Amino acid sequence: MSERVDELMPVEERTAFQLAPAMDSAAPPEWSGARWIGAVDLDRLSDHTQLQLLNHAGYDRARLLVRQGTAVRGFVDVEATGGMLERAVLEEAVAGLPAVTPVAPGVSSTPSVTVVVCTRDRAALLRGALTAILDLGYPNFDVLVVDNAPRTAETANMVRDEFDDPRITLITEPAPGLSKARNAGLRRAQGDIVAYTDDDVVVDEAWLREIAAGFDRMPGAACVTGLVPAGELRSPAQGYFDDRVSWSKSVAPKIYSFADPPKGLPKFPFCPGAFGTGANFALDRRTALSLGGFDNALGVGTRTGGGEDIDMFTRVILGGFSLVVQPSAIVWHRHRGGLDELRAQARGYGSGLGAWLTKILLNPNTARLALARAPGVAWELLQSASTSRQPAATKGQSHDSWDRQLAQVLRLELISVACGPLNYLLGRRPFEKRGL
Repeated sequence: MSERVDELMPVEERTAFQLAPAMDSAAPPEWSGARWIGAVDLDRLSDHTQLQLLNHAGYDRARLLVRQGTAVRGFVDVEATGGMLERAVLEEAVAGLPAVTPVAPGVSSTPSVTVVVCTRDRAALLRGALTAILDLGYPNFDVLVVDNAPRTAETANMVRDEFDDPRITLITEPAPGLSKARNAGLRRAQGDIVAYTDDDVVVDEAWLREIAAGFDRMPGAACVTGLVPAGELRSPAQGYFDDRVSWSKSVAPKIYSFADPPKGLPKFPFCPGAFGTGANFALDRRTALSLGGFDNALGVGTRTGGGEDIDMFTRVILGGFSLVVQPSAIVWHRHRGGLDELRAQARGYGSGLGAWLTKILLNPNTARLALARAPGVAWELLQSASTSRQPAATKGQSHDSWDRQLAQVLRLELISVACGPLNYLLGRRPFEKRGL
């Protein structure tokens, strides 16, 4: 995400270090809280005294993901008037972050990886995601694009016409549903590891290497999840969503297993958000198949609208396997930019949560465990959501109007949680119990 400027100039003249945005924005910022988003590696700054932000028009502040080599320090929010950031300002902000032990470069394993990208009629977004994936320097990977119940041939035509790359395979899953699409990718995958991401992301250049490093951290691990920060914060809806989700800022490496429950998570393993999100995770292929793949009654495109990722994470842990959180495996996500998209997201998140909780309670073994550890998990999640910080309104919109619209989003999410159980029961099929 960054590059040196004027490498051939004398040292005393090389004072600016360019930083590229995490992802390109199709529209200018539209609210006072907008932030330019990017990353900076402290080990690469050398003697530069200034940082120049590319494509900074309309942004007076920046949010930077701070790394030290492959280690993630955290996020800083700094002034960057005119797209210029003084290094002294950056260092002052970084001083408030926790120290990390730099990761020494070394030889790590490079297992074969199949990247699965599930998509439906979003060719423009998919184009950017595939471009970043194919630019990865990882030596041993292929890509499966799963076109899920497409309404047009636009996605297939774009992939075939614009990506003449032997590493890409396009397949179609005619039945709608994200779990069905992910299962189709799992069945076709050839890699030892199956890495899942979405079509509205830009993967970091070290993404697959850090996924592999996560599996190295815990031999025999079944799942590795990575960091999914906001790649764009130009609208109040994006700011609101970013404040709501915990996985966008979780920078502490962790290993979760049922045999060694973590301190500070009394509801473990029933902790949606603690393990990661569906935009950035990888599974050991053989283990995922042994677990039955994804539950076809869950996920976007089904009645439930979501929940398939937290279901898989929980099943991995309840199955006796380890789940590794590897923040250095980074995928930048384009959050929903408008209120209509935010409402759709709230509906899916709420219904998916209610459906997942229903599935837990329908199984006597998990029900006993859940009722003992997390009897009020749904209500507590919604309470914490309703008290999250609310971004300022967009220009020309009153705070009262914005607050009312956010309150409607929260009510919609609550209603959707209540609808989740019925949606899950209607979506189940006897022949789908194992998900594949």
